[in-house]
Amino acid sequence: MHALVRRPTLGNRLLYAALVAGASFVAARPAAADEDFKRTEDVIYGRKFGTALTMDVFEPAKPNGAAVIFAVSGGWFSAHEAINVNFVKELLKRGYTVFAVVHGSQPKFTIPEVLEDMHRSVRYIRAHASDYKIDPQRIGITGGSAGGHLSLMQGMAGEAGDPDAKDPVAQQSSRVQAVACFFPPTDFLNYGQPGENALGRGVLKNFRAPFDFQEFDKETNHLAPVSEEKTLEIGRKISPVNHVTSDDPPTLIIHGDADKLVPIQQAELIIEKLKSVNVPAQLTVKKGAAHGWPDLPADMTQVADWFDKYLGSPAPTAAGN
Repeated sequence: MHALVRRPTLGNRLLYAALVAGASFVAARPAAADEDFKRTEDVIYGRKFGTALTMDVFEPAKPNGAAVIFAVSGGWFSAHEAINVNFVKELLKRGYTVFAVVHGSQPKFTIPEVLEDMHRSVRYIRAHASDYKIDPQRIGITGGSAGGHLSLMQGMAGEAGDPDAKDPVAQQSSRVQAVACFFPPTDFLNYGQPGENALGRGVLKNFRAPFDFQEFDKETNHLAPVSEEKTLEIGRKISPVNHVTSDDPPTLIIHGDADKLVPIQQAELIIEKLKSVNVPAQLTVKKGAAHGWPDLPADMTQVADWFDKYLGSPAPTAAGN
């Protein structure tokens, strides 16, 4: 979704990404004089269809041992130029190691395929926890709009690892321990009101590509569109609200009450459901705000506070150390 840009052109998707979440293609570089962190770019966390899946890793000068994943996604469009360090600076100040995850982007990949990438990224981070000096049981996730949707899916539908997998990364869990996100879609089949189908339709009619679900037909050896029945089934599976259980992680959502692209009803639905099963959940309403607002990065203070509360603060350091 586009927090600050309205029309869903490729140029605007890139602009939205740059505004909300910019990176150059170098392997690693030290922090600039005014930056108290190290950035390592294009870390490969997986491969699919002959292409690499990458993330940028931001390591703070004084790490607290916890990690936060930044789901780099707007309208399920993802690109390295979307990684804006200003969005995560507050987290770095607090000592969080930040993993800015770039997923397989629409229009080439649909949401179910994107979700597979997100699972893989969490598994990779957990498998390499000792390399990054983080606690594998203190991982949070954040993002805005589509990135918020992906954050909630990781929180509500994270999966256990496969202990029998030959790939050690696949043996790891993809669950996270805290979620804090902005204006996320949560129920595509009850979008704004009961029964409203937004699977690339209605309000989201200009976002059709992420919902162009296909399946491989072995007889004809090509990808074919799925049936309407299958489309609805997938729609339910990619809606975070349908995965809520009592063991879900504490969840914070920040949402504008004038949002027309992702109605605040979406946040209300899932927060209510989380509370009904006694999961710590909070909705912060931005009065008069639409789908994004100019000073949105300032609200990362609240996001960082949430992670401080549920991912744990760094241990006190003895005087002189």
